[in-house]
Amino acid sequence: MKRIVALGTIVLAGALTVAVAAQQPAPPQPSVDNLTVEKVKDNLWVIRGGGGNTAVFATAKGLTIVDTKSPGWGQPLLDKIKTISDKPITTVINTHTHYDHVSANVVMPATVEIIAQENTAKMMPNTSEVQGRGPTENVFKANPGKGLPKRTFKDKMTIGSGADQINLYYFGPAHTGGDAFVEFAALHIMHVGDTFPNKGVPIMDKLNGGSGVQYAATVRKAVEGVKGVVTIINGHTPAQTTPADMREFADYVSDFVAHVQAAKKAGKTAAQAVAEWKNPEKYKGFSTPNAQAATAYAQVIMDETK
Repeated sequence: MKRIVALGTIVLAGALTVAVAAQQPAPPQPSVDNLTVEKVKDNLWVIRGGGGNTAVFATAKGLTIVDTKSPGWGQPLLDKIKTISDKPITTVINTHTHYDHVSANVVMPATVEIIAQENTAKMMPNTSEVQGRGPTENVFKANPGKGLPKRTFKDKMTIGSGADQINLYYFGPAHTGGDAFVEFAALHIMHVGDTFPNKGVPIMDKLNGGSGVQYAATVRKAVEGVKGVVTIINGHTPAQTTPADMREFADYVSDFVAHVQAAKKAGKTAAQAVAEWKNPEKYKGFSTPNAQAATAYAQVIMDETK
């Protein structure tokens, strides 16, 4: 009888799992129609969907693209860009190494110059896992010789001049060990990639050089170190934000890190620290952390804390 009950429980659990899975919306399929365009300025657009937010900046020489989305979204991205401008793509800048920001590099024309921070350039050929997310596809191994950076910078690089000037900065580890901040100087706009992806606990990808303990300080250096920025393009948010939003995000990360460090001092585990975390009321609109992912990031913080 017990065996029949146990078997029935297993069957019921399986049925519930299938039912829950069936209720989950299918991920959008790669297509032009599943990409949306927002015109930010007369010469700057953001394309959302298919991975990280892609910036398209029109210069006198052609188009500069910041981040190129997930595997399979390369051709839809190129087709969407054609609806914006008939200028050729001359440059691609990658903010960091993750697959949802670099994978469409491999379909870019061979004449395109690809630029990344030097640590990102070293990681890209071998990136196959993201802290807290598990294995991910590496399109560079499947497309040898395509899509990798040929030009790198250490701390700062300037591309173009006047209305076309783009400044690239590196302020230290945060989301990864090679996060680039991309400033469109004349427009007072900066693309910050996934160092500020949205309002919540960010990915602290130690596997790819990221840091939990240094995260907030790196974000603050970017906010304070790049003067005159008015608008922030984030990694995944549906709208632009401001430097004030980015400062608030840095404060939120600092509070989360301090909570985890206090938990470690009290002899608690990363899982316990996350279970006891509650977003402070002052952080309006911040999402509740995913427990499994946040535990991985809490462990990063604990491992870094002496």
